[in-house]
Amino acid sequence: MTRLSEVIQLSVFIANESGRVSEVSKALGEAGINIRGFSVSDTADYGILRLIVDKPAEAHETLKNAGFTVKESGVICVDLPDQPGGLASVLKIVSEAGVNIEYVYSLIGTYVVLDVAHLERALALLKDRPVRIVTQEEIAAG
Repeated sequence: MTRLSEVIQLSVFIANESGRVSEVSKALGEAGINIRGFSVSDTADYGILRLIVDKPAEAHETLKNAGFTVKESGVICVDLPDQPGGLASVLKIVSEAGVNIEYVYSLIGTYVVLDVAHLERALALLKDRPVRIVTQEEIAAG
């Protein structure tokens, strides 16, 4: 059971190899679970995929049954003001209270950043597919 205003985050431990994040997202999609936000961090050998989903208990069970190691934890989700300094204003409140922020990532929006090993190759692969590439100008326009 979650505490008031706590959001459940799933941390999925995955091998740092091609296709592992895709396998997680496919398993969740096939189970009818919507990913609302995610973050991936990695080392040379493994990664941690942090997820916020619409049905965390069902997602946990789905991923566990698919052979993944999954951990649940409580996190805070904040609706930031969409203005310069919006993030800084919230982080300042927490840091001035002496609470360490371990990591931050965003949710809900449909824009996703992919940091790939071969940028030009990946852009060429996506160019003629049903994928809309977002420009820097669009990011700036909000």
